[in-house]
Amino acid sequence: MSKRFEKKLVLITGAAGGMGQAFARQFAAEGAELILTDIEDKGLEQAAAGLRAQGAVCSAYCIDLAAENEILKLASELCARHVELDVLVNNAGLAYGEVAHSFETLSQAKWLRFLSVNTLAPLLLAQALRAPLAKARGVVLNISSMASYVPGTAYGVTKAALNAMTYGMAGSFGADGIRVNAIAPGVMETPASKASLPPGTFERIQSQQMLKLDGNADDIAALAAFLASDDARFITCEVVSCDAGNRLRGWR
Repeated sequence: MSKRFEKKLVLITGAAGGMGQAFARQFAAEGAELILTDIEDKGLEQAAAGLRAQGAVCSAYCIDLAAENEILKLASELCARHVELDVLVNNAGLAYGEVAHSFETLSQAKWLRFLSVNTLAPLLLAQALRAPLAKARGVVLNISSMASYVPGTAYGVTKAALNAMTYGMAGSFGADGIRVNAIAPGVMETPASKASLPPGTFERIQSQQMLKLDGNADDIAALAAFLASDDARFITCEVVSCDAGNRLRGWR
């Protein structure tokens, strides 16, 4: 495997989950030093320990991205330790349970929490880390969703807003040479996605794909590594779908 990220520093939020771990494995395999964050401290430490056992260099920080003071505290600590940050992967998000099944019945407090984590935290964290990102002429990757194109749930709305946030971030951060893109994964063949969807829904969504393939987290991680690398140096302000041509996002 190529070493596109040798001597580079990559921060991944939501690193205790399946997708976050896939990102970590991909970037570590390509030589990156990792900073991992998650709200689940036990899962985070297990993920970090597993990567270290495979030879990766990584540090881990437990953080609630719904709390701006925690974002600012983490960023202050990282800025003091690192002059440059090459890649920020805004992967953390609330994706399962009520956020994925509710809309008009949600209280304002719940809406604000969902939006805080899924939409605002990527901006707040990137802005707080802007100095080391600018020094590295780095890359920000926001992890959106196919649901952003059919926002009939709170989750879809927060991801549609994240797509718009990506546009705004790309325009603002581009002045510092920082590229900002998003990835919109389709339905992935993972235990979490299957467990979170009602019976038959996973198969119905998958049946809308133009390619009859089973997508997995490694497909998304490979795309992330490309978009974060110098191979994609002329790409910014894009929301890139990785969903086997799923018709649920319509034709564009």
